[in-house]
Order: sequence, then structure tokens, then C-alpha cells
Amino acid sequence: MFRKVNRLSARSAHNWQKDIYKTVTYDPNEPQFDKILVANRGEIACRVFKTAKEMGIKTVSVYSEADAQTVHANMADERVCVGPAPTNESYLRMDRIIEAIKKTGAQAVHPGYGFLSENAEFATKLKENGITFIGPPNGAIISMGDKIESKVVAEKAGVNVIPGFNGVVKDLDHAIEISNDIGYPVMIKASAGGGGKGMRVAWNDAEAKEGYYLSKQEAASSFGDDRLLIEKFVDSPRHIELQILADKHGNVVYLNERECSVQRRNQKVVEEAPSVFIDPELRARMGKQACELARAVGYNSAGTVEFLVDSEKNFYFLEMNTRLQVEHPITECITGVDLVREMLRVAYGHPLSITQDEIKINGWAVESRVYAEDPTKQFGLPSVGRLHRYQEPTELPGTRCDSGIKEGSEISIYYDAMISKLVTYADTREEALKRMEKALDSYVIRGVTHNASLLQEIIKHPNFLSGDITTNFLYEHYPDGFHGKQLTSEESIRVLSIASALYYTRLASRLSYKSNERHLIKPKPVSSFSAIVNDTAANINVTESGGKLLISVDGAEPVEYPSPNVSESVIHFNDDIVQPIKLTNESVSIQFEGSVFTVSILPSKARELEKLMPEKPKEDLTGKLISPMPGTVISVDVAVGDMVAAGQTCAVVEAMKMQNALSVSRDGKVKAIHVADGEKVADGDLLIELE
Repeated sequence: MFRKVNRLSARSAHNWQKDIYKTVTYDPNEPQFDKILVANRGEIACRVFKTAKEMGIKTVSVYSEADAQTVHANMADERVCVGPAPTNESYLRMDRIIEAIKKTGAQAVHPGYGFLSENAEFATKLKENGITFIGPPNGAIISMGDKIESKVVAEKAGVNVIPGFNGVVKDLDHAIEISNDIGYPVMIKASAGGGGKGMRVAWNDAEAKEGYYLSKQEAASSFGDDRLLIEKFVDSPRHIELQILADKHGNVVYLNERECSVQRRNQKVVEEAPSVFIDPELRARMGKQACELARAVGYNSAGTVEFLVDSEKNFYFLEMNTRLQVEHPITECITGVDLVREMLRVAYGHPLSITQDEIKINGWAVESRVYAEDPTKQFGLPSVGRLHRYQEPTELPGTRCDSGIKEGSEISIYYDAMISKLVTYADTREEALKRMEKALDSYVIRGVTHNASLLQEIIKHPNFLSGDITTNFLYEHYPDGFHGKQLTSEESIRVLSIASALYYTRLASRLSYKSNERHLIKPKPVSSFSAIVNDTAANINVTESGGKLLISVDGAEPVEYPSPNVSESVIHFNDDIVQPIKLTNESVSIQFEGSVFTVSILPSKARELEKLMPEKPKEDLTGKLISPMPGTVISVDVAVGDMVAAGQTCAVVEAMKMQNALSVSRDGKVKAIHVADGEKVADGDLLIELE
């Protein structure tokens, strides 16, 4: 086994996505699997296929009927359909996946994350059929996959644990009793699974009751196991996790930490490695405990030990994910270790290719989870649709994009709403964040609503930049929710100027086309007009000079802009990067720092006439419960004639495996119910009306 380690300088980041894994040299003649099957979909399936193909291992994809044309389904050497779109009829069907393995002759299965990745029964059935599971042994999955047992095991291994009830919650009354014994706030969460599903924070008995029912339903839907546990909620903590690798020869290493504190609904949004909060001494102590826990359960493969860390740097075991983590790319960036390759090698029986002493921190990496969702709705409710335009910013220096989609792909209600994991890497945190800003600005996603605006706000927020973050970050800084980027006066002028440049250029090109058609002298477009964005209005004057545009706002000194090509998806205006979304005769919509702004532009005379037109009355929606996302109605909790109070839960809608309790905004009497349990609804559908 070769053990030579060649470190990659972050300065060669423009070649990073091609060269990052060359930091470890492997014996090209070591035996390996001939063929593996990936029992997953989307970006994680694509991620595993890439490493397997680099190793010369043949691959097999499984797909649902809804995923027949997806990237992952067609990326492998062979493909097998395993059922209809619903996950319990396809990706969670162990029998069909095992049948696909036998049909294709695959020797091993990589489970990715989610679905069957932490299902001990699946691992057992594979073993019974002589198929290698590319993951840890069953005992580790069972003990660490159950949050109740994992706490007991962790405590015995000398790992710090959170105070709580180490048993199964029997019923609602038991949940209320336990919550009061521990003392609010408490965390109610599913015993099985992870990924933020089946988790609710309760600050009183009423919230504990709601949390009990929603967590139980969510756990049953996501994991097929509705058992719950309750523990003390550590207020204002950081979420820090340690990546580990272990082999079947007793070697265990930790690959430093990831900062995962910025979350919404217990799901991570932005992660980075390393953490600005963790010093070398604390890193070593946490790493030691993570490795001790792995040894205690006989762990091998890649895994993650998650901790909550308070402001005094006390840390408590949260859970262990016995699989490859969503945010594993940022660890790969700062260590140069291909975690998927190590998983494949360990599963085959090889020792780890790297020792603890060889694991360093090289540079800084940031990951933004790009979702098809509306961040102005509870920080992110799903959006569905077809990507009619899609362009990843992977040509930028130090930028990696793990995705499983392409232009034309469909985002459906059946699966997770994540579009991709956008990663940037550099020598320093400051440069990595600057690269992330540019990458988000240059990322073209059309056809669905996405969360680039929220991601931009997070990475530019003063508290995030200073490293002052907790798991309450979003709720502390946006207590009334996120409403998109709020333009400063100076930014409003820039947006008005950019929109005016696009408007003028489009108008000029259309006039030029018409004059050529009719063989007329080229007319000049209107160069003076009124522009409005949000509540900011200005008079704009545009002149052309030497292929440049000179734009004056309210008579101020003109600013020079390049003459834009309005047909391009991404346009650079001096220091700004914008995306033209829609250009009409009356307005220009652009994406600016992640948010879309529509600028109304009209000749001054037309603007004066517009003021004389009557304003359209706004519809009163206070007596209507509207679905804020597409999904499935899990329950309607009221009946016609019931009196309801503002804030009362009247229905529960499941979207992409998350339960969402929907409430009315005023007191009233239920007049009509327009949906039933199990019914599919779209974003904006009317569910319940009040008198």
C-alpha cells in the first residue's frame, strides 16, 4: 500500500475540482469491487458514480418511474427501475433493490444518505444475500441509529451527553410529564433517522402537544418508526460535527470539524470547514471522543459524530450519522481525502490510506445548500417545476457543484427539494466567502423559486462574517421571517441604473431590427424615463458614448456602464453581477444578489397618466387558509361550523417528507373546507374558508 501524501495548494483552486483528490496516492493494483449499485437518487448517487468510475468500478443505478430521465438514472453503466414515484413504492423497497442487485450482478451497495442508508434491516438482508454493504456493520447502525440507545452507548464510552429521558415516550400524557420533569425548553425528536425530520422544540405544554403529534407523524412517514425521545434543548448552541473514517483493522481517524449552525427547521442551510469557533485543543478533545464512540460500536466506513457546543465551549453528543453526510464535500476540500473512495476501499477490506498525523487543515471551504423553495415562506417551503434554464458556475475558481440535475430536469413533490450543494474553496475564509458570493450570483436557475437570496444574505451578514452564529441564527436575525433582500438607497440606485441599461439596450436593438426591416433610418430610443423599484423612484437619462452607456440618476454625474447583451443569462455591470429575468415594454426584472427585483420603467408622460388610473382593490385573505406549498394533505383538523382562533392549527400538509402545520390568521367560524385527507394540493390552493 502506497502511503505517499501530496498536498494540493489552495492557490491552484481553478483546477481544484479535478485535482483535489490527488492528495493521496493509491496502489493502482490493489483489488477492488468489479461492480456496485447505488441505492439512492439525485446528487448523492451521481457523487458516488463519479468516484467509482475514476476507480474503474462499473456502476448500476436504480430509479423510480418519475426519475426515468434523470441524470443519476442515466449516469451508471446499467439501470433498473424499482417502482412508481412514491418512495415507499420504489427507493424504500428493499426487495426490489435486492432483485436489481441480483439481476445486474453487483457485488456491493452504496446507500448514499437518506432512504435505506441507516436501515439495519436492509444491511442485514444484503449480508444474507452475500452482498457487501458499503457502510458500517449492523450493530453500529442499530445502536447509533436509535437516538435513545446511542445516548446510552455514548455515555458508557465517555462521551458528553445532553440531559434527558433515556427511554421511549409512551403517549402524549407521558410526553407532557417528561417535558415538565426535564424543564422547558425541550427537544422532541424521532428516535430513528435524522436530517431534521421528526424534530420539534417545545417551550410549553401546548407546543409539546403539537410537537408530539407532528414529530410522530413525520417520523412514521420518513423512517417507518414513530418512536420519540425527549431531551433538554440547549438554548443558543452551535452545531459542530466531526467527520470520522474507520476501517476493519482497528484504525479510526477524525478529519476535523464542520460548522453547521445555520439551520432552519433543524435542517442545515450553510456549512463551513473548519469552524472559526473551534480551537486546536477543543478540536482534539472532540475528535478523541468521536473516535472513542466509533471504537465502542465497532465502527468502520465513513461516519459523522454531531455535537452541540455552548458559548463556554462545553460540548454534548447529539447523534451519530452512520453514513456519508450531505456536507461531506467541504471536509474533502480541506483534507484532500476522497471520502467515497475510502468507503469503497474499507468495505472491500483495505486499511485506511491516511493516518491521523497526515490529516491537516488546508484552506477553508463553504457549502451552500441550494434548494427549490421560497425562502420568504418559513425560511423555505418547497417549489416545484421544470428547469427551463440551468447553468452551474463551475468554471469559476475554486468552485464545485454537486448536483443530480440538468437543464430540463423536473423538481417534483415526491423527493427532497435540494437542487445542489454549491461549494467554494480558498486559502482563507474571507476569500472562500467572496467566491461563494460570485458563484451564487452566477448560478442560473430558472423554472422554480430558489433560495439564493437567503444564502446571499447569510454569508454577508455581519454576525456570520464575524463567526457569531448559533442554531438560532435565522430566527434571531429574522424574527418576522425572511422577506428577500432589502435594498439600501445606494443599492436601489444601482438596481435602477442596471435595469435602465437593459431597458435602453433592448429598446435600441428592437428599433434597429425594425429599421432594417423597413429600410428606414435607425431611430434613437427614448433616453429619458421614470423608473421605480420598491418605494424608490428616479428620473433616468441614458446616453451612448463609444460603445458604453452613460447613466444619470436624477441629474447626478453620469456613471459609465458596459453596453449589455440582453440575451445573456449572466451580465457583469462593473462590480455587480445580475441576471436578466424578464424584459417588457413597462418593466425590467433582474436577479440582484440572489433576489429578484422588478423595476417599473415608463416615459415620464406615461408615468403621469398612470397615476390617474384607479388602484385595483386588494383581496382580503385573512379569512382564507391557503396552502403555502405543493404537497399532500395529511389531516384536516376542523369541521364546518367549528369556531377557530388565530394561530390555531387547522390542517397539516406534507411537502417533501416534512409535516407543516397550517393555521388561520384570525378568529372565526369555519364556512367551507375544500380539501380532504390524502388529497394533493398546489401552492396557493384554497384549503379552508372562514365566515
